[in-house]
Amino acid sequence: MPAEMYLIGVAGPSGAGKTYLATHLAVALHANVLALDRYYRDLSHLPLEERAQVNFDAPEALDHELIVEQVARLRNNETVHLPVYDFATHTRTRRTEVLRPSDVVIVEGLFTLHWPSLRELLGTKVFVDMNDEVCLMRRQARDVCERGRTPVSVMEQYAGTVAPMAQRYVRPSIVYADVVISGTEPIAEGVSRVLAHYERQISNTRAHASADPAQRKAMLAITRKE
Repeated sequence: MPAEMYLIGVAGPSGAGKTYLATHLAVALHANVLALDRYYRDLSHLPLEERAQVNFDAPEALDHELIVEQVARLRNNETVHLPVYDFATHTRTRRTEVLRPSDVVIVEGLFTLHWPSLRELLGTKVFVDMNDEVCLMRRQARDVCERGRTPVSVMEQYAGTVAPMAQRYVRPSIVYADVVISGTEPIAEGVSRVLAHYERQISNTRAHASADPAQRKAMLAITRKE
């Protein structure tokens, strides 16, 4: 196992296909997936009716400090105990799940490319793009099936916070991506392009490690240009 784990970050608006891409990348790389949805802040201190009024589509809804701490520990090949979130009650459970070191971990979520402190930990940064119409359709199917929501509540939330917050916080982070994937392209093509960047980065790292100091300086300059 390398001295540092390789991290691939996958960002994009809700319903774009981030989880779908991350799942296929995990199979191709025998990697683990870390979903940032785990890190929503615990709202058990609020009455149940008030919890549902919280804007869950803004960056502050997630425990950014814990995300960065645990992702940094993962990159250093440390085992971490991941939080488990209950979306029906908007609370963090007492249970945790263990994630042990592996060669590659895929970090997936709305704000994966939003926070600079998280971006700097990533070896390959990916943005999955998709229009609002398809995103709404996919989010509605997921939230009704997996999170106990009604179709009407999903549509109201999408219009009220999901789409506006994506426009404000998520979509601008596309500028930080090494690879941009369209949610409409065949999954095999998207996976292939991400793997190509990953393999180039790994190759550059290995070449850098075996080079003398002068060569390393030149390689670093080339890598930054890429």
